[in-house]
Amino acid sequence: MPASNPMMDSPSHLLVPFAAASAPECRALLPEMRLPNLTALLGELTLGTSLNGDDHEFTPPHERALAHTLGLGLHDDGAIPWAAAEDPHPDRPQAWFTPCHFQVGMDQVTLYSAESLGLSDDHARPLFEALAPYCQEDGITLHYASATRWHAEGEPLRHLICASLDRVSGRSVADWTAPGQADNPGAQLIKRLQSEAQMLFYTHAINDQREAARLPIINGFWVHGAGAVGHARIASGPTPIVCDNLRQSAINGDWATWRKAWETLDTEQIPSLLESARSGQMVMLTLCGERHATTWNNASPRSAFSRLGQAIKTLRGKTPAWKQLDTL
Repeated sequence: MPASNPMMDSPSHLLVPFAAASAPECRALLPEMRLPNLTALLGELTLGTSLNGDDHEFTPPHERALAHTLGLGLHDDGAIPWAAAEDPHPDRPQAWFTPCHFQVGMDQVTLYSAESLGLSDDHARPLFEALAPYCQEDGITLHYASATRWHAEGEPLRHLICASLDRVSGRSVADWTAPGQADNPGAQLIKRLQSEAQMLFYTHAINDQREAARLPIINGFWVHGAGAVGHARIASGPTPIVCDNLRQSAINGDWATWRKAWETLDTEQIPSLLESARSGQMVMLTLCGERHATTWNNASPRSAFSRLGQAIKTLRGKTPAWKQLDTL
């Protein structure tokens, strides 16, 4: 998924990943949440498109919704080429490599990405420089974009199926390994590179420093956003701002912090959309859970029947926002 941009291309379209989650602890919180501005905004808008899926898809709803909005078209699950989409040469096969800590437990291996570990450039760059020559030998050129994102380019990346980092972070790796890749040479090559990185990083001096500082070692990397853009983009609407305020607390399973982040979002960012909607400006809101992404808008004039329904809703009281979140 593209890196978040704090500047809005379209101030009137807000896309919110992790607006709800499937964890029972999150679902239990929803009825207690008071989001008055979101409730009022949804009351001003009309239900638009929905992208439906399930918790087990490699591509989460917010990535599918964003790809649709950016005109990247429809892709197989786990095959949205985010790295290529951000490159001046999107027709070339590319991917993101994110350094990770793989925690080995009694019955599973859990991934924690560099983003959640606060990996610094001082620690990330030496590991990158150690891995890059091994990638080059296998036809993959590695470029250092940031501590948490290494840009990879090469033909072996063209047909990879990869689980989004947002799906696998904090979870068992076994649940997010693409099936049916045994005959894919690129997938086999990546698997071998991951094994080589594990051995290479394990003995690296940077990890000695991290262990001494009681920090999780970096013992591998995760590939995501792989592939190439094989067609011209056909943008389907204004580029939204992606609000990542809820992301890390949801990935960490910290639902108390997630709830506070939603309340802050309701206080600080939703009111401007509400004001725009009430003044007659076009407004779009896309809320994404772990299964579905749903968009509300005021793009089309309401029919007389719709206006009557809205009047009845107003008399009865507006539907609390949490009930909409519970459907995601």
